[in-house]
Amino acid sequence: MTESRPPAFLLTTGEPAGVGPELSVAAARRFAASADGSARLVLVGDAGLLDTTAARAGVTLRELPHVEMLHVPLAVPATPGQLAVANGPYVVATLQAAADAALTGTADAIVTAPVHKGVISDAGIPFSGHTEYFQHHAGVEQVVMLLAGGGLRVALATTHLPLRAVPDAITQEGLGRVLRILHDGLRDRFGLATPRIAVCGLNPHAGEGGHMGREEIDVIEPALRTARAAGIDAAGPFPADTLFVPAHVAPFDAVLAMFHDQGLPVLKHASFGHGVNITLGLPYPRTSVDHGTALDLAGQGVADPGSLFEALDLAVEMVARGRQARPATGT
Repeated sequence: MTESRPPAFLLTTGEPAGVGPELSVAAARRFAASADGSARLVLVGDAGLLDTTAARAGVTLRELPHVEMLHVPLAVPATPGQLAVANGPYVVATLQAAADAALTGTADAIVTAPVHKGVISDAGIPFSGHTEYFQHHAGVEQVVMLLAGGGLRVALATTHLPLRAVPDAITQEGLGRVLRILHDGLRDRFGLATPRIAVCGLNPHAGEGGHMGREEIDVIEPALRTARAAGIDAAGPFPADTLFVPAHVAPFDAVLAMFHDQGLPVLKHASFGHGVNITLGLPYPRTSVDHGTALDLAGQGVADPGSLFEALDLAVEMVARGRQARPATGT
């Protein structure tokens, strides 16, 4: 990839029956309004669907400056609010097209509108989420889901797992990888030279000295000692119910929660609709919205595009920071 060309941001437009297409059109209009030729936005999805969606909003996509489309055809026509299993493979095809472009260097970052995991799985495609899909596609051993918003950054040691599977999925080695990726991501993607990370315990009261579980003693504390010896500023494990008190969390740049619903309810309470989901550990920046497909709002023009706007803005910042850190490599 050459650093002299304008960066390209690929926006996958999500579940075609959800709010993704209309939010993507809103993001394209906003992007074009401030476009100066220093970047390109590429909408990844069915061109006819996007044109129709844009027309309902009074927008002609093909006239927006520095906005392009990467056409991926629908299997069947999409109706707002009505899922079609036949379009499950279409959604995955949009993700593959974007991921291929990012890995080959023709795109600099991926921003994703929401998808519906259930309809993809119903189509016979095992799919647990964007995060896991991009990890598998890139062939990386580990990625970290980080959500940012409301003055908080919350990362997850485990992602989309049944609660009964979480303790077995948390290991010293795995936590060590997560902490390294989180530390490096905060430094490289967010520009924090010496990030401070607070780590939640798994059990109530962080195990209370082993009386409510030994995962803190046997797994988390040894992983933190190893991480600190490697130069990572990671403190804890802290009881999750008090860590998020503003005075307690304020000194830290990010919190590492042990499972999905331990950390994300707090962050979404503080920022829902304007938070950003980030995948750390990929060879390119990837950001996304903090909400789902909102089928009940689709096609009405009332869905709030704030989270997608924030996700695109953060991707732009990340790419700019990365380019500033690297010398130009020619034309």
